[in-house]
Amino acid sequence: MLAEHWLGRPLAEKPSVHDLIRRYLAAFGPATVSDIRAWSGLTGLKEAIEPLRPHLRTFRDENGRELFDLPDAPLPDPDVPAPVRFLAALDNVVLSYHDRSRIVTEHQRKYAWIDATLTVDGFVRGLWAIKRAESTATLDIRLFEPLSKAEEAAVIAEGERLLRFGAADCDNHDIRFRPVEE
Repeated sequence: MLAEHWLGRPLAEKPSVHDLIRRYLAAFGPATVSDIRAWSGLTGLKEAIEPLRPHLRTFRDENGRELFDLPDAPLPDPDVPAPVRFLAALDNVVLSYHDRSRIVTEHQRKYAWIDATLTVDGFVRGLWAIKRAESTATLDIRLFEPLSKAEEAAVIAEGERLLRFGAADCDNHDIRFRPVEE
């Protein structure tokens, strides 16, 4: 389907790079200019962000890189763990940063390009798939490393919600953990 049809209106003749930057930051901020470039494929973003600077919040990460975010974007306390998430294969959360090490290790990256990923406290910790056999849907979770009891309980709770949504037509649901096979 063409974007115009889906949107119900014609596309802008001259799209706004400033709108693109703000929308990226709304989804993935705080982020560096390199992160925005990696996601969008656009060049010239360092110059494009300058007029927005007075309307953005800026930070420095632990490596001294400048991060930008929207002024009203929530900033959770750093001690609050990020919730468990089952992300789709090629999810933008895994792909939307120049420095992907803040969410996925170099070793895990080769898997994250292909398989759906599981994040625990904001970091990739495993891979997942729903497998069906007769009236049973099994959430197959392959872990890069063992989870703590609290992490496992949080993964199971979110996994049960995922199965109720993604396999509502199955009578039985099961969750299985195993290591990632090299």
